[in-house]
Amino acid sequence: MDKPLESVPVIEEAPPPSTKPAGVEVTPLRPAVVRSTVDCTSLAWPELQAAVEACKLCELHKTRTQTVFGSGNQQARCMVIGEAPGAEEDRQGLPFVGKSGQLLTNMLAAIQIARTEIYIANILKCRPPNNRDPKPEEAAYCRAYLERQIALIQPALILVVGRIAAHHLLQTTTPLGRLRGSVHTLPQTKLPVIVTYHPAYLLRQPTEKRRAWQDLQLARDFLGSLRATH
Repeated sequence: MDKPLESVPVIEEAPPPSTKPAGVEVTPLRPAVVRSTVDCTSLAWPELQAAVEACKLCELHKTRTQTVFGSGNQQARCMVIGEAPGAEEDRQGLPFVGKSGQLLTNMLAAIQIARTEIYIANILKCRPPNNRDPKPEEAAYCRAYLERQIALIQPALILVVGRIAAHHLLQTTTPLGRLRGSVHTLPQTKLPVIVTYHPAYLLRQPTEKRRAWQDLQLARDFLGSLRATH
């Protein structure tokens, strides 16, 4: 068994994950009440980032310090999508730079993926006040921006961290515990998606790191299988 970093402990009895879809029945999510009216389909990276920085579609623009567009390798094979910026991300304008970001970096390193190799974004581009959960309508307003980022990158795999991000992207209400362990497909695309726990949740519930490690192994093995066939 590969030896992970100390910050992502492994319990030896954990069964290895399977790269085959588990046939999870996904419960559809009701359509969002609103949807972004922004047309991003032809925007290149600079224009897309400028559109995000100027965005005032929802009330979050009134409380943000700055937008958090996303960062990383724009030709990444793996794209990581989280939920929303926190206080430190709001200050720096970069995703996953606080304690959750440190854990995410270590989690990726455990499967031999450097942070410089991936692209990281969130379903929201602005921090919700007091780090509350993103509202469905806020995520709906931001969706066009994220969809364009995904379209520009065309990653071989999307790793979604967190329940809210998973529900939004997969358009489902199925519990995260049932979504993880399978390879899903992003709606309206053919892009594969693997779901795992948010690093912030793992900091609060370290016993779940065993399952997160299984998800990371699934992601590693899936990417490895793609290399073997190309």
